[in-house]
Amino acid sequence: MDNLKRRKIVNYVAMTLAGLCAAVGLVLLFLILYNVLVEGIGSLRLRLFTQDPAPPNLPNVGGLRCAFLGQGLLTLVASVIGVPLGVLAGTYLAEYGRNFKICRLISTLSDMAVSIPSIVIGTFAYAILVKPMKVFNGWAGAVALAIIILPIIVRTTEEMMTMVPWTLREAAFALGAPYHKVITSIVWRASMSGIFTGILLAIARVAGETAPLLFTSFNSNHFQLDMSQAVPSLTVSIYQYAASPYESWVGMAWAAAFVITVLVLFLNIMGRVIIKLKKKD
Repeated sequence: MDNLKRRKIVNYVAMTLAGLCAAVGLVLLFLILYNVLVEGIGSLRLRLFTQDPAPPNLPNVGGLRCAFLGQGLLTLVASVIGVPLGVLAGTYLAEYGRNFKICRLISTLSDMAVSIPSIVIGTFAYAILVKPMKVFNGWAGAVALAIIILPIIVRTTEEMMTMVPWTLREAAFALGAPYHKVITSIVWRASMSGIFTGILLAIARVAGETAPLLFTSFNSNHFQLDMSQAVPSLTVSIYQYAASPYESWVGMAWAAAFVITVLVLFLNIMGRVIIKLKKKD
């Protein structure tokens, strides 16, 4: 009885501490979202999306059109590079490399790579793509973001495909299906929701990264689609505008932060909706 009472007390204390920690986290998250919401909506103007940056002393002039387009371009190119590589690498580790020590080592390194500071990845991309070319460029920024995406998708894909029961594969083999067809038609379909969630999380993370872009694509105040030159980015613009002494620029930084927060939330919600629709099919 004494042992049972002690276990109940320990359980109660642990549950109380866990509940308090969860409450503190939710309160902090709510405060952040509330602050961004209030400040961002108050500074939101149509010209933010239709005009390029202008000098701060001009009233009712200037926006971040080029930064929005540049951020979308960098994220798109990074996704095109990182998503297919991540899914294919995760597929190989889960299906073909499960019995090889080198593949288990790669999985461990992928786990470690997820926690690498993004500024370190930015300096790496600077060393291999910016310094040799002697100019800040969008390709370096996209590669830095793709490197951040890669380990997240690799580990998510591997874990989701490993959770698929081996009996499903054996049933397909018994029907004469080749291994590549088993992977694409059965294993991928069974683990689709988890893989897609990992892709969304990876893209949502790089959509808000600033540090790697400071060393690679840098920023520009002009509309620029040439990836061999400095490309404007929304996150770097927010960083620069928020640190400026001009009230109008600080207001645009809040508005841009609000927009990018809404876009990331919308991306996650749409992903959940698509996953549910796929499950119904």
